[in-house]
Amino acid sequence: MAWSLLFSFMAWILHVSFVVLASDGDPLQDFCVADNSTQITVNGFPCKPVSDVDATDFASSLLRQPGNEDPRVGSAVNLATAMTFPALNTLGISISRIDYRPRGLNPPHTHPRATEVLFVAHGTLLAGFVSTSNKLFTQVLHEGDLFVIPRGLPHFEMNVDDHLPALAISRFNSQNPGVSRLVSSLFGADPPLPTEVLQTAFGIRDRQELERIIAGAPTS
Repeated sequence: MAWSLLFSFMAWILHVSFVVLASDGDPLQDFCVADNSTQITVNGFPCKPVSDVDATDFASSLLRQPGNEDPRVGSAVNLATAMTFPALNTLGISISRIDYRPRGLNPPHTHPRATEVLFVAHGTLLAGFVSTSNKLFTQVLHEGDLFVIPRGLPHFEMNVDDHLPALAISRFNSQNPGVSRLVSSLFGADPPLPTEVLQTAFGIRDRQELERIIAGAPTS
């Protein structure tokens, strides 16, 4: 009985450890405003001396304006992470603003280090993600709605309105969620993936068609 309890306890400890390691670590002080002037990084940024920190460090106007729009897809992402908003350092959160033109798309991508919660501030969006069993989950979202995208899963959002723009705010449980855009990762890699790998994986027999796709793939 005692051994059974011990093994159960050890299994629980391991489970909790893996859960803890699945997101950013807990901070060990009230705050650690990132010192971006240093080149030293150890899974994050060193702290700015507390004596040099003031209230302005905890405020940012970064999301007042849209990011740079990608004209090919009609969307613009402006992301605040510990790199651009140093007060987020060690706090395990980041936030982004996504603007969509009518019929604009935030193309399929993943965030390898964070779960995302999407809030529709204006407009109507079709949002969706694909599970590891290749099941597609989609939902039409209206102003005020939320949609959660589990960590690491491919997902997208599209403005389904033909005439009106849309705006969404996303919150991540990591100070640096990372982003991997599926099209650019596969067809715009530098150096490029072997042609045979892409042709076989996607069943593209026509080499010229593959070259056309690669030439049109975004690089970021």
